[in-house]
Amino acid sequence: IRVDGRKHARIVADMPQPVHDEIVKYLSSDLLFYRADGPEGLIERQVKHWDPVVGWAADTLGARFIMVEGVVFAAQPDEAIAAASRAIPADAWRLGAAHSVMTLTGSALLALALANGAISQEDAWTAAHVDEDWQMEQWGRDTLAMQRREHGLAEMKPAATVLKHIR
Repeated sequence: IRVDGRKHARIVADMPQPVHDEIVKYLSSDLLFYRADGPEGLIERQVKHWDPVVGWAADTLGARFIMVEGVVFAAQPDEAIAAASRAIPADAWRLGAAHSVMTLTGSALLALALANGAISQEDAWTAAHVDEDWQMEQWGRDTLAMQRREHGLAEMKPAATVLKHIR
């Protein structure tokens, strides 16, 4: 279901708790916590683009998350989730924008870093696509994937603008 910005803001304003709770849920299994065990080039990119955000969460929010290799679920410390949760915007416009960024990037931490001015929209988008970019470099570009990605970026830009300009 696609809703325009005004309708989305109204939904978030009327029911902010479920939106907040979904961001908290993402924090328990964030994209940035699941690291490749190889090849070395992919590992280096994840470190380059993801570690600054994880470091920001630890240093600024007091949220110390556990990084794991592979895709096997690892429970995150309740204290880390609670600390990061305090950075979730309360304002309906910012909450909705952060939620949009989260769903488009697959990362609540990227959304919170963007919402708190710790990362640019461009860096958040790049970080969200580290694995995909690596795969495309190895195997070639997928036209449909690139079209979906362009559409996602077009949706993310307005959300990033809200996060930047509404405080």
